[in-house]
Amino acid sequence: MLRTHKIGELNEKLDGKTVKITGWVDTVREHGKVVFVDLRDRYGKIQTVITAKHSQFEDVKKLSRESCVLIEGKVGKRPKGTENKDIPTGGVELKIEKLEVLTNCERLPFEINEGGVSEDIRLKYRYLDLRSEKLKKNLLLRHKAVKFIRDFLDERDFLEVTTPILTKSTPEGARDYIVPSRNFPGKFYALPQSPQQYKQLLMVGGVDRYFQIAPCFRDEDARADRCPGEFYQLDLEMSFVTREDILSLIEELMIKMVEEVFPDKKITKKPFPRLTYEEVMKKYKTDKPDLP
Repeated sequence: MLRTHKIGELNEKLDGKTVKITGWVDTVREHGKVVFVDLRDRYGKIQTVITAKHSQFEDVKKLSRESCVLIEGKVGKRPKGTENKDIPTGGVELKIEKLEVLTNCERLPFEINEGGVSEDIRLKYRYLDLRSEKLKKNLLLRHKAVKFIRDFLDERDFLEVTTPILTKSTPEGARDYIVPSRNFPGKFYALPQSPQQYKQLLMVGGVDRYFQIAPCFRDEDARADRCPGEFYQLDLEMSFVTREDILSLIEELMIKMVEEVFPDKKITKKPFPRLTYEEVMKKYKTDKPDLP
């Protein structure tokens, strides 16, 4: 592999060891005959340093932000008093021995991690926007949440089944997205609004506990809690159970997921309050009241 370590793995235990790392140039700071380059990847950020005696000193000075580079160098402890306690790798730096520019970045359309950038610009340059801490954190949280759901349900004998995407149109709550059929001119597939009929087939077929992180395609307007067109949901089905079995399972899943994946969040009431349909419609005029 091009790299021997991820940036987040560099620490005092590697003092004196030669490593290869890859990443994106975060900042370049000139201090006379010394240049510091902060390099980051998905796993962390590290300060690298090069002096004027090095043959690549001028090349390093010309590095542009967000250029992708490969650096080979020796890990060393940072001088006392210069440590960066805000990052896990802040106790060490990398002395550059060799640098290779994998991709040079030209002028940026916007600064990474800075606010005030329009959504249209961010979407046009999504590959740059994905480098921001906010989006990186969002992707990581989604990954952890989905992994927790899979592990939780697997321990309770649920079987993950991926149901078909191209299907026939079935009555749902919105309009279908349709796809022309190459083999049958004039006929169309529909994209599923949910795996409803497939999961019921699974129940009849003897798969008594099913789930999937299912894509749903609905030709409807945007809602406050999901994007228009497509979204993903936890879809599950159980056979030979009561309503209480389902409510208890989902309640346990949600409580444990929040405690493990989102520890900064707090559930206000445990166990969850139980309200009848008649109660909520009479009091809140909706069957999904947003309660504190």
